[in-house]
Amino acid sequence: MRKISLLIPAYNEEAVLHLMYERLVELIQTNSQYEWEVLFVNDGSQDNSLSILKDLNSNDSRFQYLDLSRNFGKECAMMAGLDNVSGNCVIILDADLQHPPEIIPQMIAFWEAGYEDIAAKRRSVTGETYFKKSSSKAFYRIMSQLANIPIQQDTGDFRLLDRVCIDAMKQMRETQRYTKGLYSWIGFRKKTMLFDQSARIAGESKWSFTQLTNLALEGIVSFTNAPLRISAILGFVMSFASIIYGICIFVDTMLWGDPVKGYPTLIIMILFLGGVQLLCIGIFGEYIGRVFNETKQRPPYIISEKNID
Repeated sequence: MRKISLLIPAYNEEAVLHLMYERLVELIQTNSQYEWEVLFVNDGSQDNSLSILKDLNSNDSRFQYLDLSRNFGKECAMMAGLDNVSGNCVIILDADLQHPPEIIPQMIAFWEAGYEDIAAKRRSVTGETYFKKSSSKAFYRIMSQLANIPIQQDTGDFRLLDRVCIDAMKQMRETQRYTKGLYSWIGFRKKTMLFDQSARIAGESKWSFTQLTNLALEGIVSFTNAPLRISAILGFVMSFASIIYGICIFVDTMLWGDPVKGYPTLIIMILFLGGVQLLCIGIFGEYIGRVFNETKQRPPYIISEKNID
């Protein structure tokens, strides 16, 4: 009997865990031809999530949990889950039920057909603002142009990964992670399916605008060196423009004897070039900072407690 693992990162999700349990039990009962394992990764929750997970485990041994020592973030929580699942495949979904468990049988059908990475692509999103939708689409378009590998468009972490994909993902040990890009980087036979993302059942999104921005920057810096090239090109263009401007001033002075003018222009140019230099230094710093963090070789997560068969 083939074994299917469900991986669910959870951070302060006490309001939805019982409902999640009920819907997953229904899923498991209607697909009893498989062996099931449900692994919750408690990512340093400050509410009663861990207590609820312990109760679920005591009532149903198929529902297991990892408790991280603090909030390491969803990317590292998923990494901890992938390191510990034992199924022939794993399905990653959110604890807030925005990823409906009812479409999992369709993902499994594609897996049985031979696909190794089945990603659920959002056809529609309930409850998201226009700004969030448009900025998300713009980010994926930018990534597809900058990255040196094809990046799947408008797909998230809701997906099925075959064991070969799990083993490949486990080899990626960087601590500053952009998992959505890693899915594309490892390759394998991929399939995209559409689904309608539901609104949150309870609570609020744990992703603030700042966190989403940081994740977007992480993706760009992790999968392309285009910003460095843009900095070099910008420096070349500005240097070339300054030479042309200097020649124009020299010719104007020699032919017409006009004194050098433009004190306000000079100040503006100095401020503009200073801003460009600081921007380029900041881009260099982003890359150097990531190299510095990786050289520390700190573990990406620490497990405080676990109950895994």
